[in-house]
Amino acid sequence: MASVAQRRPAGLVFFSTAFVVFWLMIATGPFIWTVWGSFKVQGDFFSKTDWRYALYGVRTIVETGDAFTGNGYFGAWIQEEFWRNAFNTVIVVTFTVIISLSMGTLGGYALARSGFRYAFWLLMAALVFRAMPHITLVSGYLLPFFEWNLWGHLPTTIVVLVAINQPFTLWMLHSFFLNIPKDMDESAMVDGCTRLQAFRHVIIPVMWPGVITTGLFSFLLAYNDFAVTSMLLSQENQTMVPKIDSFLGTVRQQGQVMFAVAAVVSAMVPLFFLVLFFQRQIVSGLTTGAVKG
Repeated sequence: MASVAQRRPAGLVFFSTAFVVFWLMIATGPFIWTVWGSFKVQGDFFSKTDWRYALYGVRTIVETGDAFTGNGYFGAWIQEEFWRNAFNTVIVVTFTVIISLSMGTLGGYALARSGFRYAFWLLMAALVFRAMPHITLVSGYLLPFFEWNLWGHLPTTIVVLVAINQPFTLWMLHSFFLNIPKDMDESAMVDGCTRLQAFRHVIIPVMWPGVITTGLFSFLLAYNDFAVTSMLLSQENQTMVPKIDSFLGTVRQQGQVMFAVAAVVSAMVPLFFLVLFFQRQIVSGLTTGAVKG
């Protein structure tokens, strides 16, 4: 193996390394720049005079006396009470993931073990429903929510997000269950377990990586959603993404751009640590779901 590595052309090694470095710069550059700029004032981060103002903090020093400032974070979290939106996001995401996974595991298991042809058509219907634009689905819920005075509350948004996310969880978990031999269910039931006990004590522990992978994607859908949350939540019940949009203002109303930048960084941090913490389960789950048999 060492001799093969030594025979690699130097030009190929240089090109591969340069391509990887360039790709990393393109992929991570905007995030690093946003984190850096969140500690500057708007005159530096969005300077039209010289982009290097954002590097050195020229106007930040003039306005605050230091090259870095936490005014954006203080304004977003304390002045505008962004912590309320973060708390609303936690509620929406938690219940969306729990309900989606609970229904998805039971439904996916039932469809994977069913020998009837209706299972295929149910999955096809779920796929069509998942392919529809979210805004189209949300419009169908608006009238009853207004009629029953339910618009603007967190539970209604959770219901819609679960409805949108459920076809995806069904497909994902159905594919994972297909990779688990039916002999495991049958052996457990021969030993005295009921179907539900076999599912709980034998099947779920085996496909735990698949559950975590599906749960993470469900989390990302609810966490990053804008269309559903912006249309179905009132201003006091907004989650983080619609609130960040409101910081930007409109054509007629001046926004608080640095509050938005600080809020964006705050919203990115949990995602980074979540993926870092579950990276092994994610890779294992995706690998298991990709290989059948």
